[in-house]
Amino acid sequence: MSTDLRKRDFRKRLSNVYRKSDLGYYLVRPFYLIYEFILKMIPDEAVVRSSFKKHMGYSLDLENPTTLNEKINWLKLYHRKKIHTTIADKFKVRAYIKEKIGEQYLIPLLYETKNPDDIRPENLPDINHIIKCNHDSTGGVIVIDKSNIDWKRTRRRFRRLLKLNHYVKTREWQYKNIEPRIIVEKLITNADGSIPDDYKIHCFHGKVVFFGVDVDRHLETRGRNLYDTNWNLLPCNWGRPNGRDLPKPENLDEMITLAEKLAKDFIYLRVDFYSVEGRTYFGELTLHQSSGFRKFWQKECDEKFGKLLNLKSIKKP
Repeated sequence: MSTDLRKRDFRKRLSNVYRKSDLGYYLVRPFYLIYEFILKMIPDEAVVRSSFKKHMGYSLDLENPTTLNEKINWLKLYHRKKIHTTIADKFKVRAYIKEKIGEQYLIPLLYETKNPDDIRPENLPDINHIIKCNHDSTGGVIVIDKSNIDWKRTRRRFRRLLKLNHYVKTREWQYKNIEPRIIVEKLITNADGSIPDDYKIHCFHGKVVFFGVDVDRHLETRGRNLYDTNWNLLPCNWGRPNGRDLPKPENLDEMITLAEKLAKDFIYLRVDFYSVEGRTYFGELTLHQSSGFRKFWQKECDEKFGKLLNLKSIKKP
């Protein structure tokens, strides 16, 4: 494992202690509130420049960005629209998807609430489901058997998550004004009960450029493969090593068509779909992949994709 991955995994473990451990939360919370208060006083550009240097190892060039990661950060700072908040909200985006491509692509919504005390077995369905928040990217709680869930701990977890604002640390403006809530969706699985692959489709100027697929993402051997639109494996690693090669999905053409419908009004947009037995389900829309802080192992890939993203049509405020 590379040094960058080890550092990232350590930060993730530390974050999990804070988010999931009661003792860790109460010990760290006062220091985190002070840190957050100070961070809010720092201008967006300064926070983004500092974070970029820490994660990428070189200074961010906002005057003449060339790499994909640099341009993602440029967009994060200087391209902000009201619609961005809507599509980043995992609850409100559902209406957007229904309008743009149709309700049939939505994973069934089973329950939603703004009150974590409502997350009780009697309020939730008996079918397999996943509980998550609409305003962050911390994953969710998968429920297969209600009797195996510590519901008190689960409510405590979501009570804490509802207090977080993803904007403060990343300065991804679209998250700043999302009204936090908890949503419960049907858990979609393959015929063997496994979690389906998540196809992350990167679109530039309304056109699909490449796919990213996190392979076996729930296993220690997880990897990330990048494919072109003809399903050729690309010689690029974006943050992780390659996983096992995946067969071309039978609904590839449908996913490309739908992604381009959703991305046509955006400079850069990542459109996520699940493929289950040939059926396509919408996952989420992302404006800034990994907040623009995920390193390509091959810098030439960052530069190659960066050349395909043209920012000249956007006026810097």
